Amino acid sequence: MIKLKIKSGDIVRVIAGDHKGSEGKVLRVLREKNKAVVEGVNMVSKHTKPSAKNPQGGIVKKEAPIHVSNLSLIDPKSKEVTKVGFKQEGDKKVRFSKKSNQVL
Repeated sequence: MIKLKIKSGDIVRVIAGDHKGSEGKVLRVLREKNKAVVEGVNMVSKHTKPSAKNPQGGIVKKEAPIHVSNLSLIDPKSKEVTKVGFKQEGDKKVRFSKKSNQVL
């Protein structure tokens, strides 16, 4: 399994593609596909059939996964994009921001 540098709950900025510059919170990470679902980014229209849960059916807007190489983590301290590093802190492996050297 591939170790990704972003987790669900992180605030990220899209750095490439159609939605470049937009920011949002990571809702889900699909590790096997190297993709993440970001809130309000890469919205697609999905046509749904009427069902018991949704008797009307129709067109639903929802977020589609975006590749993690097109995402960059936003440093919570400086509010700028940053690279992520890993280091040992005691017996735990923690993520840290390379820009501010702060543990994420």
